[in-house]
Amino acid sequence: QVHLVESGGGLVQAGGSLRLSCAAAGRGFSSYMMGWFRQAPGKEREFVAAIDWSGRSTNYADSVKGRFTISRDNAKNAVPLQMNSLKPEDTAVYYCAASDSIFPRLRTSDYIYWGQGTQVTVSS
Repeated sequence: QVHLVESGGGLVQAGGSLRLSCAAAGRGFSSYMMGWFRQAPGKEREFVAAIDWSGRSTNYADSVKGRFTISRDNAKNAVPLQMNSLKPEDTAVYYCAASDSIFPRLRTSDYIYWGQGTQVTVSS
């Protein structure tokens, strides 16, 4: 089992940057495919980015491609999400999740462990 804790959220102006962190505790972290999702008020949780166990394969939602970067450090059990050129529409609670899939997946149903989330608010 993997326990996930997100941090790094906050309030930022449009055009600014934030770096979210996901710290994992538990065995086998390096074997999991990891993802970031977000959920805005009144909306469904949506895929943001994912990275395979090795860090060599990534996938991004079209809405964040070119602005967000997902990476991982298996030695530190960490999955950061660097977010640049933030927009008000990026405002949401951001969640880190783990999947036993080999390849990056986009559906929430593909993930088995979830963190509690961290709030990101982008002001215009």
